[in-house]
Amino acid sequence: MAGPGSSMLYSFLLFIVILSLQEVYRGKLASSELFTILGGFTSSLIFLVLLTFIGNFQETCGMRTGWGAVIIAEAVALIAASTVHRVCITTCFLFSVGLLYELNKLSGMILLKSDSKTKRL
Repeated sequence: MAGPGSSMLYSFLLFIVILSLQEVYRGKLASSELFTILGGFTSSLIFLVLLTFIGNFQETCGMRTGWGAVIIAEAVALIAASTVHRVCITTCFLFSVGLLYELNKLSGMILLKSDSKTKRL
């Protein structure tokens, strides 16, 4: 597993790449209904990598990550989605909620596994 420093760097680079590609193909993403939904999904990926960046940054600084990171990452992703199309805002929010749910579920499973390993030792 990558450390918080390298994970922070990788997530920042992915954020820049996804945001740049989304802005370059803004016209194409707004051209049809299916591409508009795809634009919302790419914005939700922006949410995911930005949330990873903020969480790793806070962990590196010794702060506790909370709902503030989620709100900031979601706000930035929704602003990025609004530059493509109005419908992208809604689909970005819905995809982001789904990604956040799965991320929380995955985090709980990993935490449960690490707790059971420490109890065995």
